[in-house]
Amino acid sequence: MPLITPSSYRPRPWFRNHHVNTIYPAFFRKVPEVAYDRERLELPDGDFLDIDWSCTGSDKLIIGLHGLEGSANRPYIRGMARYFNERGWDALGLNFRGCSGEPNRLVRSYHIGETGDLRQVIEHALSLGRYRHIGLVGFSLGGNVILKYLGEGGFHPEELVGGVTFSVPCDVKSANTEIDKWHNWHYRQRFMQTLNGKMVEKANRFPGQLEIPERMPRDFREFDDQFTGPIHGFRDAEDYWTSCSSIYFIPTIEHPALLVSAQDDTFLSESCYPFDLARDHKYFHFEAPKRGGHVGFVTVNRDGYYWTEKRTFDFLNQHLEN
Repeated sequence: MPLITPSSYRPRPWFRNHHVNTIYPAFFRKVPEVAYDRERLELPDGDFLDIDWSCTGSDKLIIGLHGLEGSANRPYIRGMARYFNERGWDALGLNFRGCSGEPNRLVRSYHIGETGDLRQVIEHALSLGRYRHIGLVGFSLGGNVILKYLGEGGFHPEELVGGVTFSVPCDVKSANTEIDKWHNWHYRQRFMQTLNGKMVEKANRFPGQLEIPERMPRDFREFDDQFTGPIHGFRDAEDYWTSCSSIYFIPTIEHPALLVSAQDDTFLSESCYPFDLARDHKYFHFEAPKRGGHVGFVTVNRDGYYWTEKRTFDFLNQHLEN
């Protein structure tokens, strides 16, 4: 069955601490070898997406989705692009709306369940007429988008090989309860600072369309009640979380999908580890290394590759050949 045990990830002793494994790659990993070519994709609603290409002339494409308040420039996306480039794939990093270094044009932004923009990027890539195979890889929020997309009804192109995801808060409500705990205070504060800053900037650009409270949100429930939910058509935070949690879409996935979440990830709740779903599923695979932190999985070797990159390539390549 697609429950993968044991995991092959083995950190060096100094990365067995989950906070070290989470923080180190975000601040210290560099992937200078990847040179992106940026394309601006105009969207039907008048907004745009900036997508970053790293091409080798291949007929195979890997599309990478970053996490909350990240971008395609994050080391985990750049590292994935380099690994796949060196093995004959093109790579594309999708910057969510407002995450490319330039504010998007609309009041709306991105969120944990926004699959429409991913569909637009896949359709655009296929319209170029050169890709026979497309794989997806996503981290944290981006991973939730991929799992939800794979489990949604509607059209999925025959070129789609499958998706690999890491550190996904697939039950959003309970994951937000976890990140509110004291040991995650520093992470939550950093997210709130950038998210609130973006809302103030939008309120200045769209007067009368966005109400800024006297006290800005201090956690995700307050932020999603005040901003994310109403802006994107949800009743409130609870409605948003329930509608967008990929845990409810995993049962209907019909393409090969892998979720990898470390058991020491302090962002994730017990219900974000869908062991039972994987045991009885034809397409959904779940792997839970004992260690790895949140979007960490630090790997120390001479070539600079991370375990996540090899794991993603091996999974997609396996199903490409089947």
